[in-house]
Amino acid sequence: MEKIGIDVHKVSSQLCIQTVDGEILELRIPTTRESFKKFLGERAPARVLMEASTESEWVARCIEALGHEVIVADPNFAPMYSTRSRKVKTDKRDARALCDACALGAYRASHRTSDASRDSRAHVAVREVLVQTRTKYISLARSLLRQQGHRVPSGGAPTFGKRVLSLELPKSLCTELAPLLAMMEQLNKQIARIDKQLERLVASSPTAERLCTTPSVGTVTAVTFVAMVDEVARFETAKQVRAYFGLVPREMSSGEKQHRGRITKAGNSRMRYLLVEAAWGILRYEREETRALREWALRIAVRRGKQIAAVALARKLAGILFAMWRDGTTFGQRNLTTQALAA
Repeated sequence: MEKIGIDVHKVSSQLCIQTVDGEILELRIPTTRESFKKFLGERAPARVLMEASTESEWVARCIEALGHEVIVADPNFAPMYSTRSRKVKTDKRDARALCDACALGAYRASHRTSDASRDSRAHVAVREVLVQTRTKYISLARSLLRQQGHRVPSGGAPTFGKRVLSLELPKSLCTELAPLLAMMEQLNKQIARIDKQLERLVASSPTAERLCTTPSVGTVTAVTFVAMVDEVARFETAKQVRAYFGLVPREMSSGEKQHRGRITKAGNSRMRYLLVEAAWGILRYEREETRALREWALRIAVRRGKQIAAVALARKLAGILFAMWRDGTTFGQRNLTTQALAA
């Protein structure tokens, strides 16, 4: 069987093909479905290795449809590039290193997300951009109002436009704010539409419904967690989930010296942000069901500060959500808090 390494890029991709006879073929083709079909469609079934990237999934599916075996590999697995020179890096060398790794089996396959999880991730990503845009508009509008001595009454982001219109403002200022308020009205409608889609996703997912029983964990956090984990069976322990979301400390230890630093911030930043926000919700509001978690985090806050305590609580919360999904339980169904604090 032929071995093929593909260094995939946005515009064009570099291919390195090792034939059955050991001959090496190198070529560069456009990153399009037509190009892959033209150059790989008539070849005998081969094993193809490529890095996980933005384009990797559709490229992998396209090549699989041509009858080839495709492996999407973890780019952080150092042995995969052991044959590449560290001093010279080019697309040809990368493709050759991938081809060699494919022949040697020196790779670690990356998890390929299901269609349902990819769809959920897209909804959450679009919602995040819309919310960030609305926040920028609100900040600019508040700044323009404060420059002329006006303050907007407190309230939620969706009602910001109505609260601005309730003020007695000069005509010139109203003209300046009109485009922002018009755009915010459209953003509110689109965000509300996506929120309804997320609610339908939760209603159709028993796992997401169970995760929503956790205090401070809402629709967006539950859907994002399910979409990011995708398959709970691929993690053996809660510690692996915490590391996957970059919530474990960096460590540089050798011999008798042990040094731990800030969290690694590996994995998806959106999921990490949502977990930290959920942790802040537990810290700020006293509830009976989260008393043990809150008291544990407050003890850390006394020693290290509230920000570190919130991150530590987010790390525990990731383990709790994992355990609820793995065991098929709700937050109040079993004493998950005690188990999490002991972990």
